[in-house]
Amino acid sequence: MAASRTLVDALASDIRTGRLAAGVRLPTHRGLAAREGIAVVTATRVYAQLEAMGLVSREQGRGTFVRDIAVPAGHGSDQQVVATDAVDLTFNFPSLPGQADLLRQALREVATSGDLDSLLRYQPHRGRPQDRASIARHLRRRGITTDADRILIVNGAQQGLAITVMAALKAGDVVAVDALTYPGFKVLAHALQLGLEPIPTTTDGPNLDALEKLCATRPVRAIYTMPTLHNPLGWVMPARDRTRLIKIARQYGSLIIEDAAYAFLAEDPPPSLAATAPDITVYVSGLSKSVATGLRVGFVVAPPSAVPSLERAIRVTTWNTPALTTAIACRWLDDGTVDRLEAQKREDAKARQSLARQELAGLPLIGHPSSYFTWLTLPDGARADRLTATLARRHISVTTAEPFTTSTHMPQAIRLALASTDLDRLQSTLRTVRQAAVEDAYT
Repeated sequence: MAASRTLVDALASDIRTGRLAAGVRLPTHRGLAAREGIAVVTATRVYAQLEAMGLVSREQGRGTFVRDIAVPAGHGSDQQVVATDAVDLTFNFPSLPGQADLLRQALREVATSGDLDSLLRYQPHRGRPQDRASIARHLRRRGITTDADRILIVNGAQQGLAITVMAALKAGDVVAVDALTYPGFKVLAHALQLGLEPIPTTTDGPNLDALEKLCATRPVRAIYTMPTLHNPLGWVMPARDRTRLIKIARQYGSLIIEDAAYAFLAEDPPPSLAATAPDITVYVSGLSKSVATGLRVGFVVAPPSAVPSLERAIRVTTWNTPALTTAIACRWLDDGTVDRLEAQKREDAKARQSLARQELAGLPLIGHPSSYFTWLTLPDGARADRLTATLARRHISVTTAEPFTTSTHMPQAIRLALASTDLDRLQSTLRTVRQAAVEDAYT
């Protein structure tokens, strides 16, 4: 143990002082053991400790590499304040001109509605019946026919995922996830000690042969999926694949957790999993992306048998969603504001995605035509953390594949979130990204 601690300290010092440069491939476990005269198991422990410290990254089939420590481990999974002179391509905050005026008007209308006393009281844990009815009408316009009794109002989609996991799963349960998935679910699964099993991906969804094989060999309690506008890859699963995924879930008794946070951006997608299989699907979405991230109103649609346990999870976490924000959200759902904003944001996303393809032409991009993000794959030998650090020095914040990766193979790629700056600044920023990528990764 002392030998491994001494070696960890020495290697950590070499990395922090630059004697071991970012991107350097370290010896194999056997190579390190032979060089230092230690057991292979000790070498493995050394690399594991360095990885836990955020100093190295281990990549299946490629080896162990020195990280660029200018990019903190997990960068992109935590909400951080970006410097005022920096452009944030890490998180999406899609907001359109005039939305502040909409909020002012809504606040005036709520203030004169004569219902203020009720907004000052505790609310039912899953939301007031009239508010759940507003959400039910909104969902029907999306093709999901549901009773208000199956709806629970939550503090954003992230809480919707949290209460679903708390209510339906326990520590050690196996959950099938895409090999690249939403970082917020990864963090949640880690906090609640779930066992994530990565499913390889294809160009338009998870590899369903691999999913079926996993379900046949492991007790998969749940399948977490984003069938419509996947984050970060932007796919929309074809109808035939949705049908097969539901068949697999039914055959092996797995709950489907459908994350639809970005689904509003897809025009005429196939029916949601919740619409086709409402008895085995928990549907989670919200208004953070379609309306405003600060509104923090989300909703869960669950099988009737799951509603009581989900309601208890709300009670032990937040008691209820703030009544004022819910009142504003439901007013906008009923008067058509949300529908109009969603339509406008689809066009806005198309313009931004088109701009990205124009400014990054010739580079390998993956992204849906109406998605607010695009995925840039780097060539063999290139390091995403090095490119991320280069861009940070140019006051541009992007995300590597690290926070999205659930397998031992981390692709060398970056995700560019396109919605948090105006189009003119986005265009000049993308030109800088292209220049840095060509200089750093393609030369």
